[in-house]
Amino acid sequence: MQREQLADFLRRRREAIRPAEVGIPDGPRRRTAGLRREEVALLAGMSVDYVVRLEQGRSSQPSTQLLGALARALRLTDDERSHLFHLAGHQPPPAEGVARLARAGLVRLLDLVGDTPAMVLSDLSEVLAQNRMSILLTGDHTGLTGDRRYVAYRTFTDPTIRDLHGPEEWRRHARQQVADLRAVAGRRAGDPTVTGLIERLRAASDDFRRLWAEHEVAVRRADRKTFRHPRVGRITMDCETLVTPDLGQLLLVLTPADAESRERLELLRVLGVEEFPADVPH
Repeated sequence: MQREQLADFLRRRREAIRPAEVGIPDGPRRRTAGLRREEVALLAGMSVDYVVRLEQGRSSQPSTQLLGALARALRLTDDERSHLFHLAGHQPPPAEGVARLARAGLVRLLDLVGDTPAMVLSDLSEVLAQNRMSILLTGDHTGLTGDRRYVAYRTFTDPTIRDLHGPEEWRRHARQQVADLRAVAGRRAGDPTVTGLIERLRAASDDFRRLWAEHEVAVRRADRKTFRHPRVGRITMDCETLVTPDLGQLLLVLTPADAESRERLELLRVLGVEEFPADVPH
C-alpha cells in the first residue's frame, strides 16, 4: 500500500470535482476547492474520520468495497479507478467486476437529469447506480446480492413481481427480459457469468425455459412500464435507454407518460423518502 501516493491522489481528485457535478449546490461561501471531506464521506457512505485519515496517509488498508465506493463518489474514470486500487495495494477488479461499477460519465448524467428518475444498469440488468427520484419510484436496488441483483432472475423467481405487474404486463416484461438476455449471450459468447445465469434460470423457472427455447432476440431501447407504487398509486412511465459504445452499460431514463402520472411523480418527490416499495421491477 502506497499511503502517501494514495493520500495525494484522493486529495487531488476530491479538489478537482465541482460540487454541481454531484448534485451539491456551489454556494458563494464555499472556500474549499472541489468537494469537502464531509461531502465525500456522505457520497461514499463512510465516516468523515476515515476520509481524513486516508488523505493524511495514516489509515489502515481500505477494502475493495470501500475503494469501489470512493471511486463512485469521486467520479473516477476506469483508468483512475485501476490506479486507486493499485495505490491501495489491491489488484483492480477483473473485467466483470469493473463492469459492475457505474461509469463516471453515466453517474454524472444521473445528477444532471435532476428530478427525472434514472439509473445505470449493466448489460445483464444489474442496477449499478440510481438517482434520488429513481430510488423514490422503485426502491434502492444497488445493494442486492447474488442472483437477486439480476432483474431477469427476480422476474422469473420472485412471485411478488407478477403481482406488481399484473399477468398481462408481466408476460410482456418477461418476454422482453429473455430476448434482451439472448442478445447479451450472443455478444458475450462463452462468458461464464452469462452462461451461469442462464443455466440457473433454466433450472429455476419453467416459464424461462419455454421463452428461452423460442430464441427471440431484441435489445431493449424504449418501453412503457406501469409501477404500482404503495404510496401514490399507479404511475406509467416511458423508458428511454441510452447505451455505451461497447453495450456494456446503459442509462435508463423514465419520464411520465401522461398528466396523471406526472402529478403522482411530483407528489412522490414532495413526500420524499419515508418508506420504499418492496421490490418494484424495471
